[in-house]
Amino acid sequence: WADAGQVRTFRTPGGHRRFAETDVRAIVNGRSKTQGTEVGDLATRRIRRQLHSGHEDWYAQVGEEQRDKLRPLGRRLMTLVADYVAKRGRKTSVLEEARATGAEYGLELANAGMSLSQAMHAFTFFRRSLDKSAKQALTKAGTPPAESIDVCEQIMVLADEVLLGIAGAYERV
Repeated sequence: WADAGQVRTFRTPGGHRRFAETDVRAIVNGRSKTQGTEVGDLATRRIRRQLHSGHEDWYAQVGEEQRDKLRPLGRRLMTLVADYVAKRGRKTSVLEEARATGAEYGLELANAGMSLSQAMHAFTFFRRSLDKSAKQALTKAGTPPAESIDVCEQIMVLADEVLLGIAGAYERV
C-alpha cells in the first residue's frame, strides 16, 4: 500500500515506517484516498519542491535543528486537513488541534529568531501552497464547483486557526 501510494507513511529517525490509522482503515474498508489526503499529498510535494528551489528567504533563516522540529508539525497539519475535509472526528477538536499546532510552529519560529513578519510570510507561503493544491486536486477529481468551494472554505477555516495559533505564540514569547 505504501509503495503504491495508497497510504501515507512517515519515517521515524530509525527509518521505520509509521502509518495513520485512519488511512489504513480507509483502505481496509475499501475507500481510496480522501480529497483531504490528496490535497495534503499534493501540498507536501509542492512545498518541498519550492523550499528546495531556494527562493524562500525566510526558510534560510531556519536552522536544521528547527527544521527537524517543524517537519512533524507540518505532517500533523496535513493529517488535520485530511481529517477536517473528510469530516472525520469532531470538527471543533480538529480546529483546536490546528490552533495548538500553529502555536507550536510559532514557538519554534520565534525561538529560531524569526520576526513575526517573517513568520507570517512563511505562513502565507504554506497557505498558498495548500490552496493551490486543493484547487488542483479538486479539478483533477472533477469535483462539482459548489463542493470545491466548500472544501476550499474548510481548508481556509483550518488555516485561520493555525495563523491564530502562531500569532498567539508570538504574543506569549
